[in-house]
Amino acid sequence: MSHSSAQTHIYIVGAQCTGKTTLVNALEAYFRQTLSPHEQPAIVREVARTVLVEHGFAAADITSSPTKALALQKLILEGQVRVEENALTRSSWILSDRSGVDPISYALRHVSRDAADALIQGPEWQVLKERMAKSLIIVCESGASWLNDDGVRLMPRDMQDWTEFHALFCGLLDNLGLKYEVLPCSMTEVSQRVHFVVSKWADIREKVHEVAQNIWQ
Repeated sequence: MSHSSAQTHIYIVGAQCTGKTTLVNALEAYFRQTLSPHEQPAIVREVARTVLVEHGFAAADITSSPTKALALQKLILEGQVRVEENALTRSSWILSDRSGVDPISYALRHVSRDAADALIQGPEWQVLKERMAKSLIIVCESGASWLNDDGVRLMPRDMQDWTEFHALFCGLLDNLGLKYEVLPCSMTEVSQRVHFVVSKWADIREKVHEVAQNIWQ
């Protein structure tokens, strides 16, 4: 696979327990095998998990206290900016496990529309949105059979709650004007999921290359 030095960022996002981290890890391994060291992405690991531990939050705070829930989402959004900017000092592009949309979606779901709008209007989101608008956004669809409570993250109450959050997430991306691709929950083999993402990524890369060629002609 041949690539130029300017790559398209990839964000793997969606509802909880949809295989995002497993997919990011598999993509990391794929790019390590197919790209030279200087072409590989910097990996942005899940920010929320670190924030929960470092600031003493519990997953239950998201649903039991709107005040704590909003404070947590603000910290996650701020953390996402810091981690992405740090990652971009190591590589020209990133592969991110979640995004700045995630804390906004949780604020919308568990606090209020006004709370989500406040995060959207903040400087952190303005930085992140500009980057995401030029990236490949993959939304992992909820509904697969691997739902598992790890004792850290917020779990959906049931299948309806899980699928409703997926719909909310996609609706938020639509409202924010961000294009995305949905990775179907029926596609459960990791190799298939990697191929899905890489194919979409290659398509974007080809379109960018064509535009660049037209500009220079």
